[in-house]
Amino acid sequence: PAWLRRLCGQLLSERLMRPSGVQAVVRGIMEGTGAGGTGAEAAAVDWRKCDAVAKILASCPQQCLSLEDYYRLVCPQILDLLHIQDKLTARQFQRVATTTLLTMAKEHPQLAEKHLLQPLLAPLLRCSET
Repeated sequence: PAWLRRLCGQLLSERLMRPSGVQAVVRGIMEGTGAGGTGAEAAAVDWRKCDAVAKILASCPQQCLSLEDYYRLVCPQILDLLHIQDKLTARQFQRVATTTLLTMAKEHPQLAEKHLLQPLLAPLLRCSET
């Protein structure tokens, strides 16, 4: 029903914009991925889930006041996904983070540059300036 879809979207959006919300949502959706099936089947499921999560993360929720605010709150959390230590989890989270980054860069290049690419490339730029 529409009311349930709306309520789930609202709860998901609220969680994403909280501290560590992106990681909690990604963990919740990706839980159980990579186990079962043949290697090719498991990999295909893994990729589809990663793409689906990336689309969710790249979409600004209706409840957010502005796209800028959404990017400001969510992008640092997306970059944090690149630093997960557990190897299996890290691979999935890195796929989600890179796909989200690419999607955001295509849809809103200026905001993606400001909130994703500049922070991501800052250490490299500092090294090249010295």
